[in-house]
Amino acid sequence: MTAIALPLKLGAALAALFLLTVSLWMGAAIGETSIPLDIVAKAFANRVWQAGYPIDPIDEGIIWSYRLSRVVVAACCGSALALSGVVLQSLLRNPLADPYVLGISAGASTGAVSVAILGFGGGLIGLPLGAFAGALIAFLAVSLLALRAGRGSAAIILAGVAGSQLFHALTSFIVTKAANAEQARGIMFWLLGNLSGVRWPDVGLALPAALAGLVICLAQARSLDAFAFGKESAASLGIPVRRVYAVLIAATAMMTAVMVSLVGSIGFVGLVIPHATRMLVGVRHGTLLPAAAVIGAIFMVFADILSRILIAGQVLPIGVVTALFGAPAFALIMSQRRASL
Repeated sequence: MTAIALPLKLGAALAALFLLTVSLWMGAAIGETSIPLDIVAKAFANRVWQAGYPIDPIDEGIIWSYRLSRVVVAACCGSALALSGVVLQSLLRNPLADPYVLGISAGASTGAVSVAILGFGGGLIGLPLGAFAGALIAFLAVSLLALRAGRGSAAIILAGVAGSQLFHALTSFIVTKAANAEQARGIMFWLLGNLSGVRWPDVGLALPAALAGLVICLAQARSLDAFAFGKESAASLGIPVRRVYAVLIAATAMMTAVMVSLVGSIGFVGLVIPHATRMLVGVRHGTLLPAAAVIGAIFMVFADILSRILIAGQVLPIGVVTALFGAPAFALIMSQRRASL
């Protein structure tokens, strides 16, 4: 059985890597100005290996300086949000848990805006750190409210909805009160999810955050499996419940905060992708976590492609695209699950 399972897992990993590579390749080629796939490959080879292929400098600049960095950040964002959704749904044992619903994204947005507009930290705190602080504060506030409301599964979701609305209101208040017209316009567009401004320095932040989050979550995969039976059962199996909670919540807050600070608040990825992935690979987290990371990355890359081509001459906020496709997909998944019960 083991001798058969190992080649299957290796084949699945190679297939996932191939699909992710193809999606990144397509993301660099498709846009307002379509560029042939072979030109994309040559531009990449010229930059990475100094291959010296003769291609148009404008095409090479578009590919390397704009599109490739954009699709890499999109893939990192999709992976991080999907991983966060898997972890939160498993820890809280609630199929509706995700960073957006629980207010973590809203808190991260408030933290980032507080640093950018109000100057919190006196210039010593960057957007990612401000977003991380906001994400943790939001989750703590939602948790305290849920504890007062009750221990039921619905309490955390209701508290998350309330917390999300509160932090969205705080963000809007800060923007309205302290931002000038140009800042307000840019921030409101950014809050809907905006990849237009990302460049290679942002990749240096997004990629390590996504990889670190994946490694941390995979290290706790067996603990997440145990949480499927509840906290008490996990503790009886020798799982250090509080430490696992703290590590995984910190990891999800870190990933969400970094991505929100770079591209804004994006919904439905952390909600839909975990459910879709479970339908494909099952519930064992050793397989579920990496599969969700890859599927989330591919989903976000194609969402970014659609954001550039749905309306000619205009780029849609990527959060609009994920909601347009994520909401019907979630409704379909839920209806199928109900039919199977």
